[in-house]
Parts: sequence; structure tokens; C-alpha cells
Amino acid sequence: MKHRVLTSVAHNVADSLASGIGMMIGIYEMDVFGEAARSREGFIEVDFLTGRTAGGKPSRKLERAIELYVKALPQLCERQGVSISDFRSLTVRYDRGSARSFVVQIEDRRGKVSRDRYVGAPGARPKTLDPLGRIRRTRSA
Repeated sequence: MKHRVLTSVAHNVADSLASGIGMMIGIYEMDVFGEAARSREGFIEVDFLTGRTAGGKPSRKLERAIELYVKALPQLCERQGVSISDFRSLTVRYDRGSARSFVVQIEDRRGKVSRDRYVGAPGARPKTLDPLGRIRRTRSA
């Protein structure tokens, strides 16, 4: 198990839901950011291992999409050469706002944790400048 592969798998599933298209699961219309924006809490957090959510209450359509992602995740892991059991946790927080940002946090079975923020569609890590003026992507949120 490589931690980097797990972060890639997590980004792929998180970005698929964020896209609103959901080709990975066969649902072509959902809006997690819109639902987060309409919620009092201002975010929806998804646990892709259990299907549980926190923050704003997702619509039934979004709940169904999340269920399908949970079911599809083991196959995605297998295609990438890892196992679903390599994850201790895989949560994504989708925040309201025009930036369409989401934070992916994973913990692998060894206890290593990664937390990455992505912005836009498709989700990319925000770019910053280092002290020498070179562009780099940020790792943590």
C-alpha cells in the first residue's frame, strides 16, 4: 500500500462528486456545492467509507449518489492496486462559496494522515509562490 496512491484514489472519488456529473456511478446531475450553500451549516461532509454525512442534510438524490460512490470505491481501489481496507478514514468536506473548494482527508491503515484542499472543477490544489517566486501547489488545507 502506497499512501500517495490512496490520496489519488480519494481525490478521484471526491472530484467525481464535486463535478456534478458523477460518471463514475452513472448519475449525471447532482450539486453538492449548491446543497452545501443552501444549508444552514454551509458545508456537507461525506465519509466515503460509510456513506455518512455531516453538516448540511443532503437531498435524497445526493444521498443516493453517495451510496453509489461507497459501493464503487472498492473497485476504484482495486484498479489502482490498493484495497479499501488500506483506508482507516476517507472524508471530504464540500464548502459553499464561489471557489467550489473541498478538503480531502484520509488516514491509512498505518495511521498516516493527509489533508489536501482542492479548488475548482476539476479540483486542483491551490497554487502559491515560494520565497524565490516559483509556483508550487499547497498540500494541506
